[in-house]
Amino acid sequence: MKVFSKIADLQNELFEARKNKKTVGLVPTMGALHAGHASLVKRSVSDNDVTVVSVFVNPTQFNDKTDLNTYPRTLDEDCKLLESVGADFVFAPSVEEVYPSPDTRSFEFPPVTTVMEGAHRPGHFNGVCQVVSRLFYIVRPDKAYFGEKDWQQIAVIKALVKYLGLKLYIVECPIVREEDGLAKSSRNTLLAS
Repeated sequence: MKVFSKIADLQNELFEARKNKKTVGLVPTMGALHAGHASLVKRSVSDNDVTVVSVFVNPTQFNDKTDLNTYPRTLDEDCKLLESVGADFVFAPSVEEVYPSPDTRSFEFPPVTTVMEGAHRPGHFNGVCQVVSRLFYIVRPDKAYFGEKDWQQIAVIKALVKYLGLKLYIVECPIVREEDGLAKSSRNTLLAS
């Protein structure tokens, strides 16, 4: 498994893979990985020749700076998990690498971006679209993998793919749960026991 922090380095590897007609799967994450993420990676590994996992805490989707600052960051542990489930490449860029200049693009797909979570977290889904579209342009995957835990986010990303006219397939993967039934989440570590 190779870990990249620079877009050009990752794209050079992917160019070689595509030259050899290999399919590419992308699993976008914000890190602090758990069994739910592992299930997405395993699915991508089984579906594709090459699996890329992004590990990037995206500041544009946080409307609460405290939430951004306290979001768990565990890249070393994440890489161990990703290697154990067969990921080929990890893309762990800096904010400056993903956003060399401020991203002023605006994505709105009502009603899906304006109800439920979208109504309570203004700008959240716009930030999700900003980073996911960047990742799609950087990696150019054949398939991208998302967990059904974030059902509304999947609907937003499908609208984004259609809007941008991208030729990639969004794969929805089943929720992985804790023993008590709670959906696994990177933020579960912040819950009091």
